[in-house]
Amino acid sequence: MEYIGATGVPVTFKSVPIDDNIDFHFILGFAIDASPSGEPQDGTFSPYWVSTLTPASVAQIKSRHPNVKALASLSGWSLGDKVLRWYDPEDPDRWISNAFASLKSIVESYNLDGIDVDYEKFHSRRGRSSPNSSTFAYCIGELISLLKNQTVISVATIAPFYTTVGPYMDLYGRYRDVIDYVNYQFYTDRVRNARGFLDTFRLRSTQFDAGKLLPSYEVGGRGIQGDAFFDALRLLGRSGFGVNGVMIFSADASAEDDYYYERKSQAFLLNSTVVL
Repeated sequence: MEYIGATGVPVTFKSVPIDDNIDFHFILGFAIDASPSGEPQDGTFSPYWVSTLTPASVAQIKSRHPNVKALASLSGWSLGDKVLRWYDPEDPDRWISNAFASLKSIVESYNLDGIDVDYEKFHSRRGRSSPNSSTFAYCIGELISLLKNQTVISVATIAPFYTTVGPYMDLYGRYRDVIDYVNYQFYTDRVRNARGFLDTFRLRSTQFDAGKLLPSYEVGGRGIQGDAFFDALRLLGRSGFGVNGVMIFSADASAEDDYYYERKSQAFLLNSTVVL
């Protein structure tokens, strides 16, 4: 899985190396239920990913590589300088209805296969981050269920990190059957070596099913860097964890390195001797 189009870099799908022998999911960043000024829109989502990722380009890459799926990631960290937050809607069922209608339109326009949930900030209460996780879980869980039940999407993922584990655990605990993968942002835990990565993966596997939990890497960013990431993947395998995939953030940054981590991750997964 690879995030793409979230940073303003005019990246294209066709520049990313794709091995046809592996499932490859592009995650477009981001579809946001906010106006261009960042004001909440009560579940009405609009696409804000880079303009080079057109509906025609999605259709073209999927035609060229039948193993490719494309997802819209919901929210992300910010829209311009405006930090985005989950807000509890006054009428959760209306939010779900609006979200379903708007996302159905985006999915059909862009020929997408699914959604990724990446709300990263929740309103603080008394100086602490204490979201109404029940409302978040209900709105997002029912939205995913509705999109799947109506065959609008076939895949759904969630993208928690260390400060948002609580609401995502609530969501996952109640709706795990409709969530296919957990794109946990391990780089936010800032571990720098394979042993630390294993310890963090072991912890997160107690919060989310290990079989759906994907190791992740941030190109030129936080956390474990360079080939130490692949040392960590090998250590996960030796420690009894099936490495069922990899999430990379992001294609926007990888172009400068000729997509080294995409190439090596796919080769690792295809050549892995771990029995899944």
